[in-house]
Amino acid sequence: MSPARTARALARETITREILDSARARLSTDGAAALSLRAVARDVEMVSSAVYRYFPSRDALLTALLIESYDELGEAAEAADAAVADRADTGARWLVTFRAVRAWCVAHPGEFGLLYGTPVPGYAAPRDTVVPAVRVVRVLARIVGDAYAAGARPTAVPAPVAAATADAPVTVGPGLAFIADQGLWAAADLADDDVPEAVRRTIIAWTTLFGLISFELFGHQVGSVADPVTWLDEVALRLGADLGIGV
Repeated sequence: MSPARTARALARETITREILDSARARLSTDGAAALSLRAVARDVEMVSSAVYRYFPSRDALLTALLIESYDELGEAAEAADAAVADRADTGARWLVTFRAVRAWCVAHPGEFGLLYGTPVPGYAAPRDTVVPAVRVVRVLARIVGDAYAAGARPTAVPAPVAAATADAPVTVGPGLAFIADQGLWAAADLADDDVPEAVRRTIIAWTTLFGLISFELFGHQVGSVADPVTWLDEVALRLGADLGIGV
């Protein structure tokens, strides 16, 4: 059994939670770039020097917010995928994952702005944000890997594009390791020539998903998309079909 937490540790957890909650509320009202430890301190009725004992800088607070928000979003995607009882129905898993990602982002516009909006001037996210940041694409890659193991294949690439990229195949590097980890590269009977294309299209689907949500939350769909919920399903269907996944 783990040792019981002390009253001091419990109090620290409570105050840390209050600071994070206040900071998340400030993301919606002020935006990430304007986040201020002084303002957060006022919200939780603490002096600024006291807040620095929990977060030594604004950047440390931003990092904590990034990790927490990425993890929540990743958990939403993972839970949606896991809830599909028929694991062979990769189309259903693909669609519910898209829906869950959008639902979380719409419910947390301030956090979405921090994760996928304009970078905060002067702030560089540390390496410990990377694993939480790729949780959603891990889910997508796992679904694609399962679909390809069952025989799915991407639609054909237009000839001029195929010719232009034939000599520049995608290889597993640091930026693609999270996809390799999901088994997409080792899918049963998947020809080597299909693997780079599968990775390309998984990344295209990932970035399109968040670009679509960004357009919705930042008002760029006004006048062109009447129903963003239905539009998300339409996009998910086409991206799935592009990968050979029937939705």
